[in-house]
Order: sequence, then structure tokens, then C-alpha cells
Amino acid sequence: MKPIKVGICGLGTVGGGTFNVLQRNASSIAARTGRPVIIEQVGARRDNPNCDTGNINVTRDIFAVAHNPDIDILIETIGGYDVAKELILTAIEQGKHVVTANKALIAEHGNEIFQAARDKNVIVAYEAAVAGGIPIIKCLREGLSANKINWLAGIINGTGNYILTEMGDHNRPFEDVLKEAQALGYAEADPTFDVEGIDACHKLTIMASIAFGIPLQFSKAYTEGISKITPSDIQYAASLGFRIKHLGVARQSEKGIELRVHPTLIPSDRPLANINGVMNAVVVQGDAVGQTMYSGPGAGAEPTASSVIADIIDIARTIDVPDSAVNALGFSADSLSDSLPVLPITATECCFYLRIHVDDHPGVMNSITRVLSSHGINIDAITQKVTREDDGCADIVILTHNIREATMNKAITELEALEDIKSSITRIRVETMA
Repeated sequence: MKPIKVGICGLGTVGGGTFNVLQRNASSIAARTGRPVIIEQVGARRDNPNCDTGNINVTRDIFAVAHNPDIDILIETIGGYDVAKELILTAIEQGKHVVTANKALIAEHGNEIFQAARDKNVIVAYEAAVAGGIPIIKCLREGLSANKINWLAGIINGTGNYILTEMGDHNRPFEDVLKEAQALGYAEADPTFDVEGIDACHKLTIMASIAFGIPLQFSKAYTEGISKITPSDIQYAASLGFRIKHLGVARQSEKGIELRVHPTLIPSDRPLANINGVMNAVVVQGDAVGQTMYSGPGAGAEPTASSVIADIIDIARTIDVPDSAVNALGFSADSLSDSLPVLPITATECCFYLRIHVDDHPGVMNSITRVLSSHGINIDAITQKVTREDDGCADIVILTHNIREATMNKAITELEALEDIKSSITRIRVETMA
């Protein structure tokens, strides 16, 4: 059978890793596909010193790769939005299959891209867009396809997980650990996408679409970052039997779809609570299989290349009969439905952790509990921490029972208006993972 010829656009971390693994494992990849997979061309603005491209056709014009008639599969690893989108749509128009690691592009423009691919009868594969080397897309789309997925939750950004792990293990403030993460290359110079949850929200949007058979709806998801979490919060949570993780949660109910990324208390005995450092993990609850968890490296050159090349192999196996390939989101296009709304965060329900910084004198606790009671908020646990020497105030920590977010918002507004409350209340949602 004739070789499959691929063109790699972008020779940075992921593109370079893909190039090297394709070269190194060429014989085993050919044995899996039944034909050789050859790097026909590379499009990159600059060379990668870790890649030996001496015998490869290299161009500085990535669109030349999209127009190259000899290429069967274009691999997009340049990242970003506009140029990457134009490149992929050009390749599709030229009748080429596409493999991408671009979660932002898929989450925000995937509906358009997948429609273009259907019109040209080509495949767009994106395993590497979510959780790096963890094959979570295939698990959701194929391995768990017999199940009605009830919910999924994941630690899907290694930078945020590294920061929270370091803050908890070494009692370090957010700002110090962020600087270290930037020095180590875990966080970008502008870390907004990672620490504010945007990167995780892109990934959550993709997983939820596959899990629930809904169109990609990134703009409707709720996102909250970790910059307001303090070492004290992590210590208080631990004393109550919890760990704090930056979690992406997608849940389906009769009311609608929850799509939310935010700091979360998880019981410390849950496997997901013990995923540390830059590692990623996703827990999925299916009606038939029950609860399963998938963990591993969420980024890095060769872990991500592992997922890119798995997509190449899948395409190579079906390249002569693309109609036999799995639908991009696991459901036929005409069965994707947005009949269930994506719920605003105010319509969701959960338990809450509250840290309330107060003047330390008699009667404060009664004032707080009176406000909560007036809103129908039941308390599961309450404790007053030692008075702080810096300002003579104390932290009151409360765990509530399950309550609607909109109700909690009203209670917090009323609490913060009390004279004895000395700063904004820290509110962290709780997930039991049960």
C-alpha cells in the first residue's frame, strides 16, 4: 500500500516531539497502519535544534504545506486562533485530513471546522487538544460510548495543579509559586489562560460535547481562577478533610448542562484529590461502567506527540474509507442537540466552603449564622481559627450543606455588609465525587 504522507506545521514543543517520535518509531507505526507514514514536508518559521530535518523538505510558508498535493494529512501545532483556523480550513478545502493539538481552536471554532470537514469528506482529529498524553477523547467517544455519561470532572491544567500543590505542600503564597512555574517553563509570561481557568475551560467544553452529545459551547461555560486562593485556605481545607484543586466539572441533569471551571474542595481520600504537580486526571461517571479515572502527563513534547500520532494512525487505518471513521464528537452531526440549556452558574447547586475574616469579639458567630439561616443555608461544619497577630482579626471557616448558587450569592452580599466582616468572603465550591 502506498505510504501516508504527512506535513507538520509548527516545529515547536509539540511539533518537534511529533517529528521525533514519528521518525524514531516509524517501523512500529507502519506495522500498526499497514503502510509507512512519511514526513513529506515541514512548515515552520524557524528550525528546532532537537529535530534533524536534513533530509526533509522544510518551508517557512505553512500554507505551502496545506497546498502541497502530495500530502495526505496536515498536522497543525502552531497554536493560536486566526492563522491556525485559516490553515486548517485551507487544508480541508484541499481535501486533506487534519490532526490538531489546538484546544482553543476546537473549543471556539470546532463546530465550523467539523462542518467543513464533513462537506469535504475528510477527518479532523484532535486527541492531543485535551490532557496531553491521556487518551481521554477516545475513552469518552469510543471506549465509553455504551454509557449515558452523568458527569465528568478533571484536573486538566498542569500549571494550576502545580501551583496549588506547591502552595499546599510548602505553605507558599500564590505569587511566589507562579514565578517559579514561569521560571520552570510550566507557565507562560502571561499566565492568564492557565491560572484563570481559560485553558481548562477549552478542554472541558470539548469533553462535555463528546460526553453529552451537545454542540461545542465554550462561550456559555463559567470560569474562575485560583489567584485568590491562599495557603491558609489550603490548610483549613486539609483540617476539614479536603484538598483544593482547580477543577473542570461538566454535569448533565434534567434541568440542563453544567459547564464550570473553578477552585474546588475534594475529599482528600478521593483519587482525584491526590493528583499532584503538573499531572492531569479526569474522572467520568457512566451509568453502565460506574466511575473511571484517567491520569497522566497533560503536556510536554512527547506525551502530547503520543496523542497526535495516535490520531495519525487512526486516520491512516481509514484513509481509503473516511466514511467509516468515528464522528468527530462521537455523535452523528444531525443528532447533536442543544435542547438542554447550559445552566448559568447561579442555577447550579453544591456545598460551599466559606472563609470569613472578622473582628474577634463575642457575638460575631451568632451574626453570621443568623444571616445564613435566614437564607435557608444549613451548616455542616464551623470553626474559628486562632486570632491573627497582624490585624487582631480571626478567620471563621464554614462548610455548608447543598444550596443554590444564587442563594449563596445573596447571603454573601448580606454578610459582607456586616460591620464585623473585615474583607471579602472567600467562597470555594465543594465536590464530593460520589
